[in-house]
Amino acid sequence: MTLQSMEIGQTADVQSISLAHDTSRRLEMLGLTGGTEIKLLNKKKNGAVIVKVRGTRFAFGREIARGIEVETENGK
Repeated sequence: MTLQSMEIGQTADVQSISLAHDTSRRLEMLGLTGGTEIKLLNKKKNGAVIVKVRGTRFAFGREIARGIEVETENGK
């Protein structure tokens, strides 16, 4: 499942990032790597999401949220 399809309050682990090289590299520098726990705090109508990663809140646009594959505890 992608980050954008998560429900508010749900926690998941990052499985992969399928974005342009410079974007994925920047996310890695911010601490968003495979296996990192991520929690969805809020979703906006335009597709943007607000997440918590390693104690820091980030806002990602719709295209970035679609490029981040996650897996929840129950395997989805």
